[in-house]
Amino acid sequence: QERPKWSLKRFEWLYHFLGSKKVTLGLLMVLSLFLIPRTLIKTEDIQLGTWGSILFGFMGLNLLLCTVQRIKTLAKSVIILHIGILMIFAGVVISSFGYVATVNIYEGTKADKVYRWDIKKDVPIGVDIMVKNINVQYYPVAVKAGVLRGQEKFGLFMLKTGESFRLEQFTVKADSLELKQVEKLNLSVYDGDNLVGTANTLGENTLPADFPYEFKLVAYQNPSLKRLWVDLSLSKDSEVVIEGTSEVNHPLTWGKFSFYNTKVDTDKYGLPFAGIQITNDPGIPYVYAGFVVIGAGLLMF
Repeated sequence: QERPKWSLKRFEWLYHFLGSKKVTLGLLMVLSLFLIPRTLIKTEDIQLGTWGSILFGFMGLNLLLCTVQRIKTLAKSVIILHIGILMIFAGVVISSFGYVATVNIYEGTKADKVYRWDIKKDVPIGVDIMVKNINVQYYPVAVKAGVLRGQEKFGLFMLKTGESFRLEQFTVKADSLELKQVEKLNLSVYDGDNLVGTANTLGENTLPADFPYEFKLVAYQNPSLKRLWVDLSLSKDSEVVIEGTSEVNHPLTWGKFSFYNTKVDTDKYGLPFAGIQITNDPGIPYVYAGFVVIGAGLLMF
């Protein structure tokens, strides 16, 4: 009995079709239609999802077949560029096995559950996330500081944070303006080069008991934000596993997780909280490696 003849020629049309420029252009068009709505819709979920991974998988297959079909005519530098792009596509597909989660945590408190956007529910993450402190840094702010001597007004000084004014034999420096739950101006008092003590406009100070002056915050301009970050502590079974800072582009990394500070706000009672985004992205190493390979290919041109 004669066995059926299997030949690659039967699939030759599919082989050439999947590696063709027409498929490339079609996939790029589909990618545009896929991404444009995501740029217009506000969402915390930045993952591409299953369909996005399938799309990038087909783009990788298209590039692979295109490279194989033309490998004899392509320069080595172009082949290396294609390999780098394939590694990035592979990283994107692998990233679909990760997820993004978010949680809002009040300053000084902790949370052990986060909201996963891929499955739309709260889940434990395996550690307690504590926001130890919310830090806000502004560009120099114009302020008016009033000085009292006893119950009498002694003077009014207009300056910016970081600047100083003279107060008889003392030099008073406006260190920073805080606008968390209450507004206060932090000051340092010097006698020559010697630090006498610190004070703020709420009456708290480390100055000598006989220091005759008090400080009040009279007015200030709306400040411009320079930097925003939080101090995080991750603990497991009441034992701290890692501590560090987190901000928008500089996360705290622990194991497979990256913890980003995405926002800071206050609730209706004036209590500050931080928004933390947790990402588990196993495809990142492949994407970075792909960029390195692409860079090597560009150097060969």
